Amino acid sequence: MDCVIRGNVFVVGDNIDTDQIIPAEYLSYNPADAGERKYFGRYAMSGVPTAQSGLPEGNVPFIEGESFTSQFAVIVGGTNFGCGSSREHAPLAIAEAGCRIVIAESYARIFYRNSINGGYLAPLEPARRLCETIATGNEVEVDLDAGVLRDLTAGAEYTLKPLGDAAEILRAGGVFNFARQVGMLK
Repeated sequence: MDCVIRGNVFVVGDNIDTDQIIPAEYLSYNPADAGERKYFGRYAMSGVPTAQSGLPEGNVPFIEGESFTSQFAVIVGGTNFGCGSSREHAPLAIAEAGCRIVIAESYARIFYRNSINGGYLAPLEPARRLCETIATGNEVEVDLDAGVLRDLTAGAEYTLKPLGDAAEILRAGGVFNFARQVGMLK
């Protein structure tokens, strides 16, 4: 995973569950088939009607129209992000849409581990609540090594909590790749 991610931010509130991240009706696609896997990106966050936005045009969807990728590189959320069922498709869907980082106050434990184990997303936590401070559409930069989120639009900087040992798993591309790199698997 790149150490610095730059792009637009998509802001949501508390208790974003896995049914909102990838509704059950789209779980029939096969993530092992590249032709079908991309559909997880198309329907990512489709259960969240629109993000909170300070933009003049109002609230905006995570995926525009029939696109398979999002204009948003980072998601900022509140507490309990990824709650609900334990579907591993939730972090996969966000990653397939092109978003690599979620910054939330807290996570459902299974979503957090699925994000890391699959090498899909960096699930980061801010030092303070951000979902009511940053607006959807703002350009941000996340420096994973420095543990900083910079809101380039607003000219503000926020501290992020370190990922700890999970960072090594993400850099390897997931738990199985990590296990191979350290000699736990052949």
